Amino acid sequence: MQKKRVLVLCTGNSARSQMGEGLFRAEGGERFEVFSAGTRPTVVRPEAIAVMKEIGIDISGHWSKGVDEFAGQTFDTIVTVCDNARESCPVFPAPAERIHWSFEDPAAVEGSVEERLAAFRRIRDQIRERVRAFLREGSGVRTSS
Repeated sequence: MQKKRVLVLCTGNSARSQMGEGLFRAEGGERFEVFSAGTRPTVVRPEAIAVMKEIGIDISGHWSKGVDEFAGQTFDTIVTVCDNARESCPVFPAPAERIHWSFEDPAAVEGSVEERLAAFRRIRDQIRERVRAFLREGSGVRTSS
């Protein structure tokens, strides 16, 4: 069985798309080859690493990648996890299913360390539910919320 190729896109490839990549890999197992990228990559947020570690997923070796690194590659599914990435998502050479899941940016939350971690946990859990629904229902989970 050929693995499905999934690309998770966000603006900075620092939080939402990184958590999405980790969750797709953990939940989807060997069925998927998963990547993440950003339209304007920065660095992986330590809060994203911490909250993923809490659920047993290690993304500490991840780094922010630009979407241009994937130019010319084909994907079965491209998932945008922020509105900015959806609007500036590049065209890939082969047709891919495009899915948009709009999540708040946990990196934009200000406050104490615990308040920021709570925001990252909330978004992590929302992404996990979407990934699980995608895996249960196949490619029918397209709408944003």
